[in-house]
Amino acid sequence: MKKKPRILILGAGYGGMMTASRLSKQLGYNDAEIILVNKHNYHYQTTWLHEPAAGTLHHDRTRMRIDSVIDTNKVKFIKDVVVEIKTADKKVILEGGELDYDYLVIGLGSEPETFGIPGVEEHAFSIRSVNSVRQIREHIEYMFASYNNSEIKHEDYLTFIVAGAGFTGIEFVGELTERIPELCKEYDIDRKKVRILSVEAAPTALPGFDPELVDYAMSLLESRGVEFKISTPIKEVTKDGVILASGEEIKSKTIVWTTGVRGSSILDKSGFETMRGRIKVEPDLRAPGYEDVFVIGDCALIINEEINRPYPPTAQIAIQQSSTLSKNIKALITGSGNLETFVPDIKGTVASLGGKEAIGIVGSKKLYGSSASTMKKIIDNRYLYLLGGLPLVVKKGKLNLFS
Repeated sequence: MKKKPRILILGAGYGGMMTASRLSKQLGYNDAEIILVNKHNYHYQTTWLHEPAAGTLHHDRTRMRIDSVIDTNKVKFIKDVVVEIKTADKKVILEGGELDYDYLVIGLGSEPETFGIPGVEEHAFSIRSVNSVRQIREHIEYMFASYNNSEIKHEDYLTFIVAGAGFTGIEFVGELTERIPELCKEYDIDRKKVRILSVEAAPTALPGFDPELVDYAMSLLESRGVEFKISTPIKEVTKDGVILASGEEIKSKTIVWTTGVRGSSILDKSGFETMRGRIKVEPDLRAPGYEDVFVIGDCALIINEEINRPYPPTAQIAIQQSSTLSKNIKALITGSGNLETFVPDIKGTVASLGGKEAIGIVGSKKLYGSSASTMKKIIDNRYLYLLGGLPLVVKKGKLNLFS
């Protein structure tokens, strides 16, 4: 009896989950064996993590058990940590053993980009996982409690530095401006004693975004007390705060690092040629030189030919990649037709600013305020619908669209 080809999917992020879901529907039980490997038994919404980090959303709202949304009769789930990929042997080494594959899908996600700046890994927090954002939220609350209980009032306890004013940084700052007044009330602290600083090396916040929308976002956040330091590189992070390139030191016990991400270090370790941890994929999403290895999400580098720059690795693109990828694997297994070329179709981009405020571009239309905030929730709910239908939207979705 002919052995079924094995499809091994590494990582249960947006791309990995949607690929597993789509393949389970497109392939029959006898067509292939599908295995999904992830280090947690849950999938989480990376694009929501800034909210539980600030404490405006419970972290459990962002995650869902993998076996509750994936058909485990068609997809075998293995909870384990990927250590290395051995392409010559068509094997993946895990902490708990090894797996061979006929087709490999790499969706291992990202790691914070430190740009080699000293002290980041030792002294800064990063918004990268459910556990990391729980730590940030608890630390912020601890700072308020410590300030309240100290006879000597340490200003650095109430100084919060967010390094990076890209999407994640701005969205987190927006949520902080919602959460800080609640904490001030709870711990009887004057709001004026709290500083929120957004520090960005580039000449603008939200680099690459529409300048009019950037101005709106910055004006709104400044009105809530945020201090922006633009064109201000950080030279070093210490246990006492940050040292700027100018030599100025800002004392703080809370530095949250949001300056961008790079692909998984496992790719470099496994011998792939990468750029900042990403593999520049072929048009059909295969890794160059490999007939059986596909790469999606944060690990895939795709160039926008119009501006000759990489597309930012967004959830939107990862979800779209899963559609092309699942069709291409099915075509290879069934021998039915040519492989599709992946072409990103950017529907729009929306950034939340906390509360009922957001900014965005959908199609050619600019959105501000509550209309942008509503659109953000619709986008979030759409992903849940694609993954698990209406029941998942009801269970995990943002249904209070207009509040």
